[in-house]
Amino acid sequence: MRYLIALALCATPALAEEFGTLNPDEMSWQHFLNEAERGETGLALCASGYMLTKSGDHAAARTLFENCAEAGYTGAMTWMGQLDNNGLGGDYDPDAAATWDRRAADAGDPVGKFNYGIALMRGHGVARDEARGRALVDEAAGEGLVIAQRLQRAGYDLDEVTPDADNWKYAPSF
Repeated sequence: MRYLIALALCATPALAEEFGTLNPDEMSWQHFLNEAERGETGLALCASGYMLTKSGDHAAARTLFENCAEAGYTGAMTWMGQLDNNGLGGDYDPDAAATWDRRAADAGDPVGKFNYGIALMRGHGVARDEARGRALVDEAAGEGLVIAQRLQRAGYDLDEVTPDADNWKYAPSF
């Protein structure tokens, strides 16, 4: 019997190589990051970026969101816009933020339409086009996005939906 146990213990590394990792790390942030580094995406993986950014790990969230955005997940596109517009996990880059939001808007995402509409109204990261911006906000409102409806009711006064702490970003640079 002892010989069988010894033989089984010696064979364990060979079995692990043949059958993969026994008891893999499936529910940790590192597991999700490893999947993202391999270029994998999926609903659960993309959604985990939200928890990462809310926990303050913006660089890790950026890794997940960028892969997911490139794979067509519009929610990840709007999160990339948020990260770029606030310099979280990377440089402050309003041009990149507007590009992500435009991509989400072009794909039909109401949050992308709202965000890109606001960028157009401000001329933040994109050439100013208030009429086109309002039209996108109207589309988002028509699709039920409550904050877009709120902006409409406020006569498109952007102070209604923007924290005054962000006013420095949107001031004219002339």
